[in-house]
Amino acid sequence: MSVWAIGDIQGCYSSFMELLEKIKFNPEVDTLWIAGDLVNRGDGSFETLEYLYSIRESVEIVLGNHDMTLIAAYYGIKKSNPTIDPILESLEAEKLIDWLRRQKFLHVDYQLGYCMAHAGISPEFDLGMAIEYAKRIELQLQSENAEVWLISMFKEGSTYFDRGAAGIDIDKYIVSSFTRMRYCYGDHKLDFEQKGSPTRELREKGLKPWFECQNRKEIDLKIIFGHWSTLGFYHDKNVLSLDTGCLWDGALTAVRIDTNEVKTIQVSCHRKKASCEL
Repeated sequence: MSVWAIGDIQGCYSSFMELLEKIKFNPEVDTLWIAGDLVNRGDGSFETLEYLYSIRESVEIVLGNHDMTLIAAYYGIKKSNPTIDPILESLEAEKLIDWLRRQKFLHVDYQLGYCMAHAGISPEFDLGMAIEYAKRIELQLQSENAEVWLISMFKEGSTYFDRGAAGIDIDKYIVSSFTRMRYCYGDHKLDFEQKGSPTRELREKGLKPWFECQNRKEIDLKIIFGHWSTLGFYHDKNVLSLDTGCLWDGALTAVRIDTNEVKTIQVSCHRKKASCEL
């Protein structure tokens, strides 16, 4: 039995299948952790989602910003595009979207010593807070009022965490930090504009990767995240970054996390060129 964590797939189905073959994945005994952004832009988004649903008992998934936007497109809140149209037009659409809505924003495994969120964990949150706030927005997404709630989530994101803010603003910060975060300032204000790799110039402006932010609340588990293709594969004692830009002609990466040694397997992207965005 093995446990593998995989970075953003984004509909690169053929590369995903090749990676599973390369790691000899067997859903009857092995487990996959997927760091979000299952769909969009790649030409196999429907096949990717359909396959993951078929092995749902053997996979742990956290939702990414593109997965959230797919759900919003299902409700007509966001526009669709040719790479996700096959999902929304499928007879399986309701089943797949309902299943996607039941996925997590944070997955925690104390035995393995890892937790996973698509963009990471806000420097404002310790692990207990992260678990509490992830559950809070999971319940909202799974509720009968999910459509109305999602409309608010797709308005301008909240960059500051304020316990005294209105409930919907707190939810916006939680969703934004779990799914869109990359950089923060010294006061822990999040920046959603910068998408490139960390540079000296950005650091001189006071912008650091969220996991380097001063006085970040300590989390004992190692945090697996994706979302940041320009950062690429990165790991230290605190974090493991797995988005290696398969979508951008990079690679799709899997890391075995149930052993003491970090074992990394990659495959190149085979997707057809696409320029669609959500």
